[in-house]
Amino acid sequence: MKDSGERDLLKLLASLDPVLVEGVFVFCLLDEEAFRSLAETPLGFFREAEGYSVILEKSEADELGLSYDSEWALITCRVRSSLMAIGLLAEITGCLAKAGISVNAVSAYCHDHLLVPKNEADRALDLLKNLRLDASR
Repeated sequence: MKDSGERDLLKLLASLDPVLVEGVFVFCLLDEEAFRSLAETPLGFFREAEGYSVILEKSEADELGLSYDSEWALITCRVRSSLMAIGLLAEITGCLAKAGISVNAVSAYCHDHLLVPKNEADRALDLLKNLRLDASR
């Protein structure tokens, strides 16, 4: 499949269309056995030297008795960005950083996804919408 996403930074920012995804998410670190025993596919995961970093719905982590440090909200940027686009995440994370909002970004094939602290979700969404408006001018 050819990457047909947008590469132009101004077009990407002007089309950002961030949306808050329903749910509360957590990050957990699992060993291989615990990872393989997950009943549902996690939202995302990455294999690291220490184990599997897994992003799960909080309710699933609670059911499994998994430990986590904090609760996160998920914002999906509904713009079809190319994996080769330059600067989009820098602009997004810079905007949130200036406002003192932590962000963990996940780039997938079609979209970029942002996990922000649950209590900062609405403010982060507003900032991203303003970023889009500024780029549209």
